Amino acid sequence: MHRTTVTRWVREVVGLLAARAPRLDRALKKIARSGGGVVLLDGSLIRTRRRTGTENRKNYSGKHKCHGLLVIALTDDKGRLAWVSAVRPGRTSEITACRHDKLTAHLRAAGLGAIADLGFVGLDDSGPDADPAVITGYKAARNKPLTRGQKLSNKALAAVRAPVEHGFAHLKNWRVLGKVRTDPKWATALVRALLVLTNREVAR
Repeated sequence: MHRTTVTRWVREVVGLLAARAPRLDRALKKIARSGGGVVLLDGSLIRTRRRTGTENRKNYSGKHKCHGLLVIALTDDKGRLAWVSAVRPGRTSEITACRHDKLTAHLRAAGLGAIADLGFVGLDDSGPDADPAVITGYKAARNKPLTRGQKLSNKALAAVRAPVEHGFAHLKNWRVLGKVRTDPKWATALVRALLVLTNREVAR
């Protein structure tokens, strides 16, 4: 059997699995119906091989000092993956990716809040009288260190956020992610297919 035939079959199966991945609005409504009040939000970089040429510069992440592709994910409070975003070039900031997906609007529509790390400070643009859609910790300024209460608040949020790391760990256990190239479209289909398989494995 020719290699191109096998590759085509693999891509067709990945596409079928990716089509079963939940959409953002449906994933949030499902959590809300089950009685959940918050989701856990985080982003992760899928490392890719470095390639020469100007086209690959956008895949370099200054934060992680390597080439890769960025993916945003939501989990429930137990760390079960609920949704993954489209994969974007590594230089894309997490806040930009969330705003492109209109994440805060979807959260408010579902009546949910999201708990995130300091990388998402500034994502929520709600007014001072509105309930926040994204809850983050306190970030210290150069001439303004954190107070003891703020440090305790950050520590409590970090403990609540811990399960989202387990969710990403389940996803990254798939060895095929270590072979991802720099095609965001294919990487998006692959990550969403792995989301479906991961949830199936965890549910066993």
